[in-house]
Amino acid sequence: MKALKLGASGPYVDSSHCWIERPQEARIRMVLGGVCATDLELIRGYMGFEGVLGHEWVGVVESSKRPELKGRRVVGDINCPCGSCAACSKEMGNHCPERTVLGIMGRDGAFADYFSLPEANLHLVPDNVTNEQAVFVEPLAAAIRILQQHHVSPTDRVMVMGLGRLGQLCARVLALTGAKVLGVARRPDSLAMLTDGIEGALVKDLMGQPVAMDVVVDCTGSPEGLHTAQSFLRPGGTLILKSTTHDLPETIRPSSWVIDELRIVGSRCGPFDAALRLLGTGAVDPSVLITDRIPLQHGVKALERAQQADAMKVLIAPE
Repeated sequence: MKALKLGASGPYVDSSHCWIERPQEARIRMVLGGVCATDLELIRGYMGFEGVLGHEWVGVVESSKRPELKGRRVVGDINCPCGSCAACSKEMGNHCPERTVLGIMGRDGAFADYFSLPEANLHLVPDNVTNEQAVFVEPLAAAIRILQQHHVSPTDRVMVMGLGRLGQLCARVLALTGAKVLGVARRPDSLAMLTDGIEGALVKDLMGQPVAMDVVVDCTGSPEGLHTAQSFLRPGGTLILKSTTHDLPETIRPSSWVIDELRIVGSRCGPFDAALRLLGTGAVDPSVLITDRIPLQHGVKALERAQQADAMKVLIAPE
């Protein structure tokens, strides 16, 4: 079996990878995987992770103790909590201190011929949702998470900074609220991918302008992006952080958060069931964001392709 792994010297394809069976977990055959900005951060040292990469995927259940799952297409929550701590008792398993996270922390990921997840994490994919759409469920759920954490009014002025893989999805989800959404990017081609009803602007054209947004979502993935995002907020506005960059520039001064009474919201994983419903209705079709599909045996090339400026979503397929 093959797997795309991250080792001490970087990513590589292991052609002799062995899948290890875990009790109470389903064996899943990967159908499609998606390269995420977090995968690229892991390669740069984020979380100190080593093992099989991949947490965006759609697959088929090969073996399970639940007969209704066998042979069915599924996606799955990436957090695997302990189930018995204080966080888990409050239904906050995503924040369980003992959790493992698929392809990110303490658990091999999905970029392999086969992998496993607890059966409780799995969600059936509706028949009217394609594999190319279902592979986006994890990042689409992360975009929906914003609306669980902060009420966006139709009268709000909302900015999404960084129109890469996640930013495009965030802009689409936020536009469904009726709010005036402005997508901001460095490159014109990113603006061209925005759907009808979402305005676009280049960040260079906004610098020095009197911009005062109610909500700014930082999806830039860069330390400098956080500083710029903050500068576009009105006093009392809300800054929602989606970037997982771990280096902050000296220009970030929390004192300004106090002076302007900003609300800072860290936002991570979201509801898979809601994402699947949204895909099923056709309200959001993320498959238009697919740039390339590369075989698992060339997984390192897929990671390299995802880092190129013109790449949006790069998919990894078994063959």
